[in-house]
Amino acid sequence: MNESSESPRPRVARWEDADRASVLALLAEYGLQLVDVPAGAPIPGSYWGDDEAGLIENRLYARPDTPLHSILHESCHYICMDPTRRAALHTDAGGDYDEENAVCCLQIMLAGRVDGYSAGACMRDMDRWGYSFRLGSAQAWFERDAEDARAGLRARGIDPATGKRTDGAFPAPTA
Repeated sequence: MNESSESPRPRVARWEDADRASVLALLAEYGLQLVDVPAGAPIPGSYWGDDEAGLIENRLYARPDTPLHSILHESCHYICMDPTRRAALHTDAGGDYDEENAVCCLQIMLAGRVDGYSAGACMRDMDRWGYSFRLGSAQAWFERDAEDARAGLRARGIDPATGKRTDGAFPAPTA
């Protein structure tokens, strides 16, 4: 019997499994550029280290093994920030409790816009990864206890029904 102090990696959707085109298109709507990091290399701008996504200004860094929910989560921090924070962003997204709730809500909403992924899959991945919610699961929180998060999105100029900015912060890309 092989005893290991390391726990196995949670089974979650990873960047290497994702529909790249739909993720890149989604991030581009918000002015984010995804930068691929080679497998096993340190991820620039990663607050948590390991395989977690990193943020530096408008660049999101991910390795093939980066969880898709982490890519969405860090992207949503960027989306929820004001322009001053975005311009100075390096590794620590900062924010407060209300922003974290808004970010979690938005990442679930945007997951449904990634081909082959869904809000349900994102919530399962969040639970498997160890996100903690008062009602015990991401789905219970999102469905029954996230009104404050939706209000936080509204306060940040984000439509809580669509996840789109309503304040013109990210103008549509021109061809």
